[in-house]
Amino acid sequence: MTVKIYNTLTRRKEAFKPIEEGKVRMYVCGPTVYNYIHIGNARPAIVFDTVRRYLEFKNYDVNYVLNFTDVDDKIIKAAKDLEEDVPAVAERFINAYMEDVGALGVKKAVHHPRVTETMDDIISFIDTLIDKGHAYEAEGDVYFKTRSFEGYGKLSHQPIDELRSGARIQIGEKKEDPLDFALWKQAKSEEIAWDSPWGKGRPGWHIECSAMAKKYLGDTIDIHAGGQDLTFPHHENEIAQSEAGTGKNFANYWMHNGYINIDNEKMSKSLGNFVLAHDLVKQHDPQVVRFFMLSVHYRNPINFSESLLESAKNSLDRIRNAYQNLEHRKESSTNLTEDNQDWVKSLEKFNQRFIAEMDDDFNTANAIAVLFDIAREANVYLQSDHTSKQVINHFIELFDSLLLVLGIEIRTDNQELLNEDIDALIQQRIKARKDRDFALADKIRDDLKEKNIILEDTPQGTRWKRG
Repeated sequence: MTVKIYNTLTRRKEAFKPIEEGKVRMYVCGPTVYNYIHIGNARPAIVFDTVRRYLEFKNYDVNYVLNFTDVDDKIIKAAKDLEEDVPAVAERFINAYMEDVGALGVKKAVHHPRVTETMDDIISFIDTLIDKGHAYEAEGDVYFKTRSFEGYGKLSHQPIDELRSGARIQIGEKKEDPLDFALWKQAKSEEIAWDSPWGKGRPGWHIECSAMAKKYLGDTIDIHAGGQDLTFPHHENEIAQSEAGTGKNFANYWMHNGYINIDNEKMSKSLGNFVLAHDLVKQHDPQVVRFFMLSVHYRNPINFSESLLESAKNSLDRIRNAYQNLEHRKESSTNLTEDNQDWVKSLEKFNQRFIAEMDDDFNTANAIAVLFDIAREANVYLQSDHTSKQVINHFIELFDSLLLVLGIEIRTDNQELLNEDIDALIQQRIKARKDRDFALADKIRDDLKEKNIILEDTPQGTRWKRG
């Protein structure tokens, strides 16, 4: 089956055909590291990590690049406010980003380039644009000549004349046309700066991604991804300067995730509904946060609230309970072979359904629905008096395989010990009932219930599950 991707550039789903067979060149716009990231930044980190995981599941070798903007007006301001230097502030929040998204199950990129480490490439790129007549110097600043690139507006699907009507030249800017944008900014007094042919300064925001994508992935890449808010002007400007510089198509597929609202309102500092991922992963199970983010198709907006997060926890617990019940039951199961193949074939159908949903523009919402169906089927199977280790192992292996694609981890380091603790308490309760110490038996049941462990007394013995 072929993966289909909704391409922002063409506004339709297209069959994915990488430039090089079996390999994927993927660039994702990373954060500007002047503070902890908010959950709006966490969404693309989770979404495109999942895209990467699925492509790897499909046996692609993914060269995944996510950059850090480690010099910028916001970082310079933060450094002044904190009375620190810019590199120290950037380093602190890069480490915080890696810690926070790592908690959310996001794998490290193959490359995490930084602007400050790519300065020679950026300057060389700007020099090429000037030589080709697509950029010009103006008193130490360098601007891209937007009208020199014929296809400007093709990503955001806006005619250049409409863009021109809304553009303005700000005080202090020396550009020739309101649509032109900065490639290099002359340094202000005592600001961090680098030497260049145009004097001391630092890059504009857009040029850095073009330079880093070219350095690590080549002139043309397969997938360029980021938040919907980056479509214009950032990604539009990337296309213009990259294609003007190389004369080649910059990216074949453009992917953008939808916005996050907080309690049905746009997230905003002014509204006081600004949620930092750094706080969220301390207050809630990060796996639940990731599950919540994937419960809605990545292109759709997602509404965040405490009640919806609690609902996501309950939904994930349904899958966890089924998984843990399988592991618990496996120990008492036999090597029965009767009807095993029928169950194995049935489970393969679930696998193919999951793949079909993910092939359809990475529809994690529908893929999660398949996991619920597997959990329900597992619970039905476990109602049988006689269960087979072979079938249970197939259930567990299927869960492991598909949950890995979604980056959801339901095994825990202390799970085995926890199971042993539960079993010990159950044995203690059984003994209490034999001794007619019903008060103790009831107390053990109630204590376990408080820990979300539900006991079921059956003719075959006492079973437990996570509620």
